[in-house]
This record gives sequence, structure tokens and C-alpha cells, in this order.
Amino acid sequence: MRSVVAVIKLTGFAGLILLAVPFQALVLLFCKGSSAYVLPFLWHRGVCRLLGVKIKVHGTPETGKQVFFVGNHLSYLDIPAIGSVIRGSFVAKKDVESWPLFGFLSKLQQTAFISRSREDATREKTALDHYLSEGKSLILFPEGTSTDGQTVLPFKSSLFSIALREQVHGHLILQPFTVKLVLANGQTPTTQAVRDLYAWHNEMDTPLHTHLWLFAKSRGAELALVFHQPVRASEYKDRKVLAKVCHEHVSKGLETDKNTP
Repeated sequence: MRSVVAVIKLTGFAGLILLAVPFQALVLLFCKGSSAYVLPFLWHRGVCRLLGVKIKVHGTPETGKQVFFVGNHLSYLDIPAIGSVIRGSFVAKKDVESWPLFGFLSKLQQTAFISRSREDATREKTALDHYLSEGKSLILFPEGTSTDGQTVLPFKSSLFSIALREQVHGHLILQPFTVKLVLANGQTPTTQAVRDLYAWHNEMDTPLHTHLWLFAKSRGAELALVFHQPVRASEYKDRKVLAKVCHEHVSKGLETDKNTP
């Protein structure tokens, strides 16, 4: 029975893609500003509803201004979850661009693809500078990978230097956020098996398409998306200090009492 449910969900997922792609491609031909995020925002909401990803928002996400959102990362499923709440361009590893289907969808979201190698560091910062100079908000996962959600890995600080270029982005604010898995398939994530129903991370050898199928067979997941107090880039001079401050906020969001109303 659950396999039938999964087929229905994934068929609906394919339908949402076929419906949204031509319209979003057309929008991007004429506009790459804030209006170009409207359809992806609605699409992410549709995907969450279809796959049974419920989001409880705590705190207030900054809207109406340019923001550098930084948070932890559990799964590719974080993308529709976060994208259904805030509008902006995700920052993803370069290899995501070549992923079947998901890479193409990422481009329609105006995702910024970056390399993690030191050789490409200057070029990647220039590319992100371009996004910021256009007034776009960016959504960054500074851990550089995904985890099972029990802890937050140390943040890589290199990209935080972009926020410190006051001559260009002195007005920029950063808002840390925490993604916390509350339920997966109706169960609290107290075991690795339950956590891995939602999380898709480097410790797993499950291919993405297999994980998506297993998740579609489940009853979905419930997430707490915790938005912390914004941090002003102009108040910091050291990227490592700024990264540490944001990391502390995100880590505190994993505490139970931070995620209950």
C-alpha cells in the first residue's frame, strides 16, 4: 500500500515539475529580480504538501530587505522546506549543478553554484558578489555538507568574508537559522534509522533516488525552522568571529526548549 502512495506522490511531483518549469523558464527570460522567486516559492510549498513535509516556523524570518541566511543542512529535502518559507538564491556545491533533474531545477531557482577548492576561492567570491550586488538574498549552508541533524558541524568561514566587504555590502545583515527534525514517518528521531528517513548525508551510501523513494513511502516529516536574531555584518571585522557567532546561534536552535512555542 505504501508503494502505491509513493507512486502517487512521485507522479504528482513530476506533474509539479512539468507545470512549473516552462513558466519559470519564461519568467527568467524577462526578469531575474524578486518576481522570479514567486513561482519557486509556490512550487516549494506544493512539493512540501505533496511529500508530507510540515514546517513549524519559530522566530521571524527577515523579509523586505537583503539577507544572508546561514543555517545547518540535513537533506536535499531542506531545499523545498526552506524555499517554502523564504525567498532567495541557495548557495550549493558545484557538483549539484550536474545532478540529474535536481541540478536543472536548481538553476531555475537561481542557485549560486560554487567550488570548495582553494584555487577557485577568488572566482567563487566574485560570483557571489554578483548575486549580492543585484540585491538578491542568499541561503548558505556553511557546514559544507549535510548531517543527520544531531549536531552542527563547524562553519567554513571563507564565504563570510563576502559579508564583510563594507564598501559594497556594509548594510548586509545575516540571519542564522536552524533546521531541526521533529518527526519522521510519525516517529521522534531518536534512532539513526528514523533520522535517516529524512536526512541524506555523507555517512549514508543510499543513492538520492532510492532515498527519495523511501521517503515518499513514509508518512513524511515535521521540521522546526528556527530563525534567530539577525546579525549585522558591519559590526564585525573578522570572518572567523562572524562565522563562530552564527554557528553558536544555529547550534542553540537544536535545543528542545528553543523549538517549542
